Amino acid sequence: MSKILTTESGAPVADNQNSAQAGIGGPLLIQDQQLIEKLARFNRERIPERIVHARGSGAHGYFEVTDDVTPFTKAAFLNTVGKRTDVFLRFSTVAGNLGAADAVRDPRGFALKFYTEEGNYDLVGNNTPVFFIKDPIKFPDFIHSQKRDPFTGAGEADNVWDYWSYSPESLHQITWLFGDRGIPASYRHMNGYGSHTYQWVAADGTAYWVKYHFKTNQGIRCLDADQAAELAGKDPDSHQRDLHQAIERGIYPTWTVYVQLMPVAEAAEYRFNPFDLTKVWPHSDYPLQRVGRLVLNRNPDNVFAEVEQAAFSPNNFVPGIGASPDKMLQGRLFAYADAHRYRLGVNHTQLAINAPKATEANNYGRDGYSAVNGGGRAKNYEPNSYDGPRQTDAPLAAPTAVSGWTGTHVAPQHTKDDDFFQAGELYRLMSKGEQDRLIANLAGSIASVTRDDVVERVLPFFHAADADYGKRLEAAVKAIRLADEA
Repeated sequence: MSKILTTESGAPVADNQNSAQAGIGGPLLIQDQQLIEKLARFNRERIPERIVHARGSGAHGYFEVTDDVTPFTKAAFLNTVGKRTDVFLRFSTVAGNLGAADAVRDPRGFALKFYTEEGNYDLVGNNTPVFFIKDPIKFPDFIHSQKRDPFTGAGEADNVWDYWSYSPESLHQITWLFGDRGIPASYRHMNGYGSHTYQWVAADGTAYWVKYHFKTNQGIRCLDADQAAELAGKDPDSHQRDLHQAIERGIYPTWTVYVQLMPVAEAAEYRFNPFDLTKVWPHSDYPLQRVGRLVLNRNPDNVFAEVEQAAFSPNNFVPGIGASPDKMLQGRLFAYADAHRYRLGVNHTQLAINAPKATEANNYGRDGYSAVNGGGRAKNYEPNSYDGPRQTDAPLAAPTAVSGWTGTHVAPQHTKDDDFFQAGELYRLMSKGEQDRLIANLAGSIASVTRDDVVERVLPFFHAADADYGKRLEAAVKAIRLADEA
């Protein structure tokens, strides 16, 4: 008989798959002990490197507005065509540790810090528009399944596919990961995505849901499994070296930045849940609208001081940009900042790479480890009568309506909200050659799983996505396993 899952205080856990929300589809609640406990503990499992995205590279540059988007957002850094804002971009792999190779099959982090005149704006995304899970309460378990096994000390295919076999929502991202774009040839030759849904608010108060797309101007270039294995062995630092050398030679990588915009009123009736991180908004529904261009033109002077100490948090918003009810985003609003407070200290925002550049931070935070700004003789409380900084009474973003009962709700279902449809759509968009390579990559990984029940549990997902996808993959897995037994 299975043991009952409990919190660290021994209380039984009623739901370990869904975070507590303010009504169905509403924002998450800080009262959810299981969510906060899991994320807080997860952030403190390792020191000093990041738990995820530990292996990273970065560069300085600028963002330039090329198109008028003032009808959609009042953000000051987007208010004038031709306006430039300094940025720092950190690329990374997800699962590897600090010394891991760059050329591996893994999503790539794409974390961008805008040093705007209204404060720093952090946009934390990946090189894929979707992710493996849709609820942050599952994130620590997901990452544990992808990292080193606590007993063997190595990554285990059994763990990876065992977890995925219980998480059919992962199928869309799996299809991305094992396809041709699963191993970028360099950081310069891949797209970036905000991935989450965010909110833009215009000066008149009109709100939109928004998704970000960064299209590489170098062209998409990727590696197949054999090329990646060879490159990872020859030069584990391949992506770091490529980015550094290109910028040193004056070959500055650039991306064209687009957004998809959805009027807030359309979200409830859209065919997919627009706040589900495992789903995309097809461009036929919400076309890309150009915003600007991103240019990287300066390497860090010190990798540790600038790349490793760079701290990104999606709760660093500026007026005109805000959060959405995207559950994964809601979890990250807490978890990212909390991870940096643990890893770098409560005063990490005072470090040069993280401090505002186009404005200054004025608040009543004081003391703690590594305090750079002691505040002098200024008062450390508010309100006060000593001319200290005061609130503006002007919200950064628009309010989001909520209703219903608090509880651990399953996400509301839209007409096309299943775990398989978009994975099948992605498969059907691929050419014959792309499908062949996808099947080969997946079959090689699944066939390495030692437990038959895991294989039998996961293969039906692919059949549900597309009949040809499932049929070909099942045959390929059987062929490899039979050959290994011979």
